[in-house]
Amino acid sequence: MPYDIKLHREVAKTLAGMNTKLRSGIIEALRTLQKDPFQRRSGTDIVRLKGTRGRQDLFRLRIGDYRAIYGVEGKVVYVTDLFHRGKGY
Repeated sequence: MPYDIKLHREVAKTLAGMNTKLRSGIIEALRTLQKDPFQRRSGTDIVRLKGTRGRQDLFRLRIGDYRAIYGVEGKVVYVTDLFHRGKGY
C-alpha cells in the first residue's frame, strides 16, 4: 500500500513560486516517497537526519539543488520544509 504525501502550507507556497520545469521535477521526486520513504535507492538520496532522537525521526530528500525535510507517521509522509541547499540546515 503506498504512502500518502502531505505538504506543509509553506512547502506548497514555495512550489507555487517556482518555474514549471523545476516544480514538476520536485513533485516527481516527492512522489518517489510513496513507494518507500525510508530506503535509499536509484533516483532517491534519502538520509535520516541526526539529532532527532527522542522526537519523530526526520529525513532529508535531495532533489538537485533543493532539499526536502519530511517525517513519516503511519502511512503518511509529511513534507515540512523545502529549501535551496544554500539556505538550509
